[in-house]
Amino acid sequence: MRNKTLKLIPAALLLLLSSANAWGQAAGEAGATPYFYDNMLSYGMLALAAVVFIATLTALYNLLNIMVKVQQIRIYQEQGIEAYQEEVSKPKESIFQRLYKRMTSVVPVEKEEDILFDHEYDGIRELDNVLPPWWVAMFYVTIAFGVVYYTYYHFTGAGPSSAEEYKMEMERAEKAVQAYLATQANQVDETNVELLTDEQAIAAGKAIYEGKGTCFTCHGMFGEGGIGPNMTDPYWIHGGGIKDLFKTVKYGVPEKGMISWKDQLKPVEMQQVSSYILSLQGTNPPNPKEPQGELYQQVDNAAPADTSSTEVSEQKGDAIGMSE
Repeated sequence: MRNKTLKLIPAALLLLLSSANAWGQAAGEAGATPYFYDNMLSYGMLALAAVVFIATLTALYNLLNIMVKVQQIRIYQEQGIEAYQEEVSKPKESIFQRLYKRMTSVVPVEKEEDILFDHEYDGIRELDNVLPPWWVAMFYVTIAFGVVYYTYYHFTGAGPSSAEEYKMEMERAEKAVQAYLATQANQVDETNVELLTDEQAIAAGKAIYEGKGTCFTCHGMFGEGGIGPNMTDPYWIHGGGIKDLFKTVKYGVPEKGMISWKDQLKPVEMQQVSSYILSLQGTNPPNPKEPQGELYQQVDNAAPADTSSTEVSEQKGDAIGMSE
């Protein structure tokens, strides 16, 4: 009966694997993502593995008992009833005692000739001796760890897969990058601010202009001007560069009713709204307010050939004004 049971176990394992394969193919044909480690399948595989493991241990234990009986019978046949009775009367060792003996059994030096292998390499011959107990213990510990690890991460789904760990690492890295960029953005001031031109930054600046900053109440929804000056023409009261505009937004012009926004807006937000205002240049909104200030022209960073013209341009730039 035991032999029949052991023979049926591989057949059952093969049948279960075939069913899993067929299920995966059916899921793929149906358009679903086949996931082999489904809960029911996982627990079924674990249960089958446990049955196989227990059956194997049972079979090995029975085989060991049979070998002991055969040895006893051989002694009885060769040495008589007295030797047989003496062998039978010996206290039986537990499986752990036998395992420990096996792990720690080392052939004495004087008997090493009996366990030498026949092959030879450069005058070196190999002993058929048992491995050190610590090595054997570590070997079996790694096997047990591998079983637990594989079950936890690949069968139960309790632990993240390699792809999931990669995704989590990338998310953590992205958060770290965003946190770093945020600290860098908060260091923006009127001396190092740069014009933003990407759509995301312009959209953020527009949201501040129309919402949090309420700039439209004085300058119009489209920058056409109202209480404040027109933002869409090239004439500015306090300078029309990104640094000039950032400075005006940050510190305001209290004598003309322009408040300081440094306590209400973060540096990056002031950079975004300033960049959005400059993107309104030349949009020609309906009902624009008449120009105020002086015509602003962006001075080229390249050194001009005529030094005198450079000095004139710098003096003109100092005299140019900026709108609020």
